[in-house]
Formats: sequence, C-alpha cells, structure tokens
Amino acid sequence: MTNNKQYLIVLDLDGTVLYDFDSISQTLCGYIKKLQNDGHKVVIATGRPYRSSKFIYDAFGLDTPIINYNGSLIQHPTDKNFKTIDKRIDRNIIFDIFNNNKDLIRNAFSELNDDIYLFRKEKAIEPLLHADNATNLTIGDFETTIPDDINGMIIIGKQGTGEEIKGYVDEKFNGIVNARIWNTSGEYDSILEIFAPSVNKGNAIEIVSQYLGFTRDQIIAIGDGHNDIELLKYAGLGVAMKNSHPELLKVADKVLEHTSSEDAVFRFLNEYLDNEKDNF
Repeated sequence: MTNNKQYLIVLDLDGTVLYDFDSISQTLCGYIKKLQNDGHKVVIATGRPYRSSKFIYDAFGLDTPIINYNGSLIQHPTDKNFKTIDKRIDRNIIFDIFNNNKDLIRNAFSELNDDIYLFRKEKAIEPLLHADNATNLTIGDFETTIPDDINGMIIIGKQGTGEEIKGYVDEKFNGIVNARIWNTSGEYDSILEIFAPSVNKGNAIEIVSQYLGFTRDQIIAIGDGHNDIELLKYAGLGVAMKNSHPELLKVADKVLEHTSSEDAVFRFLNEYLDNEKDNF
C-alpha cells in the first residue's frame, strides 16, 4: 500500500539548503522534483530577496508561492492570479533610525522588491547585498534616494554598537518596527535587520499553506536561524539543522545530525518520508 499523505515542505535557504552563497546539492534538486511528482508541495521561505533565490526556485522546478524578506514579500512567480503580499515599512522611520544613530553605523541598505538603496559603496559588505540581478542599485543619502516605503533595512553597525542601535529602535518604535541582531561575531557583530512586527515566516506560511490547501499537521518546516523560530512553531513538524541558532533549537521538534554541506535536508526527508510510507 502506498502512502497517500501529502506534505507541504517549507525550506529555508542559507545554512539549510545552501551550504555557501550559491552552492546547492544536485541530489537534493533531483529529490525535490521527485517529491513534487509524488504529490507533495515545496515552498521556499527565506530572508533573501527574490533576485537571489530565484535560481533555487528554478532548480527545484517549483510551482508554489515564494516567501522573501522573511514574509515581507510573498509572490507567485508562475501564477499571475495569486495576490502578491507586499508589506512595507514607512520610509520616514528608516530615515529617523539612520539619522539618529549615524555615529554608530558603519553602513546600511534598504530594499524595495529587487531595488537596493545603499548608503555608501563598500566592497567588504557586497556579499550582504545579493546585488546580482538587482533591478536598481542606488547609492547615496537615504532621504534623497529612497522613493517609497521599503520592505526592510539592514544596518551594519560599528563593532559593538548593535545593542545600542537596537535599544533605540525598541524604545522609540515599539510595536511599529522590530530590530533583530544577526548571530554574528568579530568585526560584524552588530548587523541588524529592521522589519515590521507582523513580518515573520510563520505568518507567511500560514497564508501560503491556506492558499495551497494544507493544514498545519501536514507542514514540515526546516531551518537554522533565529528568523525561522515562528516558522518551526507554526509547522506540524519543525526541524532544525545541526548548529542552528540556540533559540531555534529550543522550539524544534527535531534537530538534525548533519549540516547543509552534508546534505542534511535530503537525508532527513528521504528517511522520514520513507518511514511514513512503511507505517501507512
């Protein structure tokens, strides 16, 4: 007897599917295509912009909505009837945060769909920009360059300034925008993400799962970062990668024994779904 239970499999990218900036397992690509042929659905949920996640969407051969900017932007690349969700932050808040913390900030950039607004050119932070395939890259003072409300902002604070910048955001804009310090160390210990309070992968996958017709108990979510906490909490089965953020490990239903470079996602899904067939 075959297993007729279908799953919605939600995958984070960096540190989960990708083991460096753009390297992906061909074994996993083939397996994801097989899962879709078997009736499962696969959704990407990432903090990345669409421009730097499309190649994975295409490599997997997906036909589902894609969650970018941790849920600030949800769109369907192949279905024009899907109503795009585009959550913005008031650009005046961005101006305020930046201008009142300028002495603490090394650099910063805001994004609007696939447009990038960078404060100043700096080669060292180029990997953070995912600038390949950007619609526009504009450099200069934000109040001059940013034309509309934005999807999110990344602040690269001077070393050791992260908590002070976050404190400013938390005190002045409590409930309006949130600040999250990335889990980094050394020279880049103060990278902050500024985002709307309603923006998280859990809220995003609730929308997408209802659109695709899946219930929570049918959702398998796999991630590794602090920004995956709400996603794993919402999923019926929340799976954390080995070496995930400590706060994510606390909410995971299962922690994998392998890393992304060891094909952890393929290993887990292959074993888990095979066991499901055997137990059906």
